[in-house]
Amino acid sequence: MGNATAVNRLALETSPYLLQHAHNPVDWYAWGDEALAAARERDVPILLSIGYSACHWCHVMERESFEDDGTAQLMNELFVNVKVDREERPDLDSIYMDAVTALSGHGGWPMTVFLTPAGEPFFGGTYYPPEPRHGIPAFRDVLRAVAEAWRDRRGEVDRTARGLTEHVRSATLVRPSIDPLSETLLLQAADLVLRERLARKLDEGWTAPAGERLAQLCGSFPHVRTPRLDH
Repeated sequence: MGNATAVNRLALETSPYLLQHAHNPVDWYAWGDEALAAARERDVPILLSIGYSACHWCHVMERESFEDDGTAQLMNELFVNVKVDREERPDLDSIYMDAVTALSGHGGWPMTVFLTPAGEPFFGGTYYPPEPRHGIPAFRDVLRAVAEAWRDRRGEVDRTARGLTEHVRSATLVRPSIDPLSETLLLQAADLVLRERLARKLDEGWTAPAGERLAQLCGSFPHVRTPRLDH
């Protein structure tokens, strides 16, 4: 398990949720230019994990995977790992939740999203267990499969990322507010945007089944399912 005396970059953050992960053996970055630059330099995807302090399944996945030395080693080897507090960055949470919902048909936390070094999502889900369970693949299997797709099927990954990014971008129009900007207003706006996007996707019939997409990308396992989690 992780060394409680060791710290990663999150020890420099102020978010209580990020600080909870400061002793993980995962080489976490906070969201920012440093993480994006590291992914470009290493030519590896970004593994973006979004959660919040009161999220039960976020703590479960931390205990099962992020505190596990073997899983952390695999994450550090294959990805640039970024941890985000959704209460601190509701803007990022809204954008990437839209992508995950489009991919899997539902969302929740912890949110697990794989991005190009430019920040474009190409695969994602919510909670992944440490071993296959109820049709959900093990987290390590997902890590290896996504890394294999990035290495061997880059063209397909790039096409998926471009299409999904355009889909998310096309759904970002919101009405301006005359109220002063506040954290509450930001959270309300994020919720409104997500609800409008979900309704629009249902109307348009836009789908991108996660299991089929990942199977096409990596051929490692035929079906990927993510449980419906919201706390």
